Amino acid sequence: MIYMERLQKVIANSGYCSRRKAEELIEAGQVYVNGEIVTEMGTKVSEKDEIVVEGVTLNKSVKKEYYLLNKPRGYICSLSDEKGRRVVTELINTNERIYPVGRLDYDTTGLLLLTNDGEFANILMHPSNNVEKTYLAIIEGILTTEEIYKLINGVVVDGVKVVPKRVKVKKKDLEKNKSKVEITIVEGRNHIVKKMFLEVGHYVQKLTRQRYAFLDVKGLQSGEYRCLTNEEVSKLKSLKK
Repeated sequence: MIYMERLQKVIANSGYCSRRKAEELIEAGQVYVNGEIVTEMGTKVSEKDEIVVEGVTLNKSVKKEYYLLNKPRGYICSLSDEKGRRVVTELINTNERIYPVGRLDYDTTGLLLLTNDGEFANILMHPSNNVEKTYLAIIEGILTTEEIYKLINGVVVDGVKVVPKRVKVKKKDLEKNKSKVEITIVEGRNHIVKKMFLEVGHYVQKLTRQRYAFLDVKGLQSGEYRCLTNEEVSKLKSLKK
């Protein structure tokens, strides 16, 4: 009996990209199976089928790798950049095709996961799994009690209400007119934390991701990384609902 799996799952398992990205590539006509273009999402394939994505023939026996990086400022979360900016994958010493799990902005620092395991990435990025991300934001102005409650009760960003898990003011600097605020969210949309603070009237000057689920960057200087342990990988995979 030949075991069949959905095409986007096979692409993700190969380490080429996340399942979500694989679906986008299928819809865009960038995937061929046995020489024929495939755009139907429900297509199933077997291990005997030849799959070509964006001109690259998939290697289905890739060793899975998992990294935790303390991302420095000035790197983008991509595999390449047409503007010639530095990309986070340059910081990891590996021959495998790894990619970031989600994104941190160019000027945002802190904890970033990278892998070539598409299913792993999909678990962490899928909204239904509610994976917590904690950020430390330095904002212009003094965050008032009214604004804190507004954040806690949820603000509308790009037409969708965002309710953080926690908001905690760490420091108010009256002399410099700045506030240091820790905020935990499960959202994964671009610039979401910055937009949340703008909704209550504050510009984010500096943003650092401190924690991702149960992970932190303790012991890692900016630009340094480490491999995740097998226990950590298993624990992260168990977050799937």
